Amino acid sequence: MDWQILFTEWADFLIRWVHVIAGVCWIGSSFYFVHLDLSLRKREGLPEGVGGEAWQVHGGGFYNMMKYTVAPSHLPRELTWFKWEAYWTFISGFTLLCWHYYAHAELYLIDKTVMDLTSTQAIAIGIGVLVLGWVIYDFLCRSKLGDNDLALGVVGFAFLVAIAFGLTKVFSGRGAFIQLGALIGTIMVANVAMNIMPNQKKTVAALIAGQPPNPAYGKTAKSRSLHNNYLTLPVIFLMVSNHYPLAFASKWNWLIATLVMVIGGLIRHFFNSEHAGKGSPWWTWVAAAACFLGIVLLSGVSRENGGASLAPAPAAVKFAQVEEIVTSRCSMCHAAEPVWDGVPVPPKGVMLDTPQRIRLHAQQIYVQSVMTRAMPPGGNVTELSDEDRKVLAAWVQGGAALQ
Repeated sequence: MDWQILFTEWADFLIRWVHVIAGVCWIGSSFYFVHLDLSLRKREGLPEGVGGEAWQVHGGGFYNMMKYTVAPSHLPRELTWFKWEAYWTFISGFTLLCWHYYAHAELYLIDKTVMDLTSTQAIAIGIGVLVLGWVIYDFLCRSKLGDNDLALGVVGFAFLVAIAFGLTKVFSGRGAFIQLGALIGTIMVANVAMNIMPNQKKTVAALIAGQPPNPAYGKTAKSRSLHNNYLTLPVIFLMVSNHYPLAFASKWNWLIATLVMVIGGLIRHFFNSEHAGKGSPWWTWVAAAACFLGIVLLSGVSRENGGASLAPAPAAVKFAQVEEIVTSRCSMCHAAEPVWDGVPVPPKGVMLDTPQRIRLHAQQIYVQSVMTRAMPPGGNVTELSDEDRKVLAAWVQGGAALQ
């Protein structure tokens, strides 16, 4: 038994599990508190300093939630802080980014047909994007734009679109989407660690010192929290996109990422408006559906050949031709015991080392190698030719027979 592979694979699984658990906790608490804040209503008889209350029922019990406009007159004996959900989401997520994309940059991050980078260069660019992305975003929020939510939203959206476009001109589509998701996630957790939490601590410190807290602290923290609320759905899409080449491997992948951000904003606008008692803008779902239809159509445009698939091979295709192509170009990774350095087990458990397994995964082969050219990775690292792709296309379109 190969103990190194055993422990490596389970460590990977554990980190992913932690990432999902932390992410669920963070997103759940974030969505809940934004909902709670928007649903608060001012009523007669509320304690001094309370800006509104909300009655809720859950799990057989009734809850009366109140929010102080700035802070209570004295610090409560017990105070629950919400921060570790965000921190552990970032810690586990950045670990996975390093584990897979930075440690195997030549396969998952670099596409030499896009830009011929070394692994060191690709990693440096990736980390630089995370750092500079946060610095620029934070500068925009602290500038005069921060006084105008609409103007800041437009400029911030344009900034993320520009980053998305730039990343697709540097990395593989898969790498660009993950790196964009990592940037948005970094912005979100940095909002918590470098703005929301420090402002809350300043408020607590003022209460302890018997001084009136500065209302600006809460206002700024609330603004950053709302930013996170609108960024959550796009970052989830980007983080799971590596499983769906139709999302990241299109010629228009940056535009797909843009539409994803629009969809996320539209959906959150609907729920935020409804929770705030401002009505239910059902038009947002129509607009979101139209954007998703646009994504589907854009995904049909291949990165290189301008069409959803290559023209069929001119002659009838025999399975022996397909088997030779898959064996020479794919099975070094997609086998029970991969021989490609850095790939200890077949990706996604897909094995293409027998005729039956090749036929079983015919549709995946078509999507990955014909429709999107996402495979082979690393900018076609095993040099699968257009003629080979035509043979695979004709075989699948002809019924994927084993003859």
